[in-house]
Amino acid sequence: MVNGDVPGNGATGGAPGGEGSGDEAAWLDLVARFDTTGVDSDEGDTPWPEREDLAGAVPVTPAFPEALPIDPPASPAGKPGPPRVRLGGIGPRDTVAPEDPAEDHFVPPPPPPLPKLNPATKAAWLFLFGGPCYLLIATAAGWAISGIAAFLAVAAFVGGFAVLVLRMGNGGPRDSGPDDGAVV
Repeated sequence: MVNGDVPGNGATGGAPGGEGSGDEAAWLDLVARFDTTGVDSDEGDTPWPEREDLAGAVPVTPAFPEALPIDPPASPAGKPGPPRVRLGGIGPRDTVAPEDPAEDHFVPPPPPPLPKLNPATKAAWLFLFGGPCYLLIATAAGWAISGIAAFLAVAAFVGGFAVLVLRMGNGGPRDSGPDDGAVV
């Protein structure tokens, strides 16, 4: 069998000296009718469906405006250089800037000042970062760290963390009144 021939369809299967297969005959028929029109018309062209006609003429604008030649620049030797071409049309650089750009966008108010930290909170932050920094610098520099120094660095880290966590929950929520609704 050749290219989808089905037994019993009358095709010879492309045997030498026989007719072509049914698929081959269909292909040759398609090739012969390729240049003919689909509907017999007076003009010889296939008519355009009326439902696809546009209401009026559609203006066609080119993708790029036509190039307008300008005078070629003179080279330093006095010989004319390559011709320059200026494109017509309007681009983003040809638009007019607004009068005052500060009025066009939102400027947020200045942020409120940071809250003042009391000395206990400052010391807790110093211990939280100071202990691990000491261990990191001493290890990177190759210094010998005694057991008591390592213990104090770890204790400073843990103590600073504990103080900050305990000071975090200093009182109930602000809206702990009888109504737990939204605060406006």
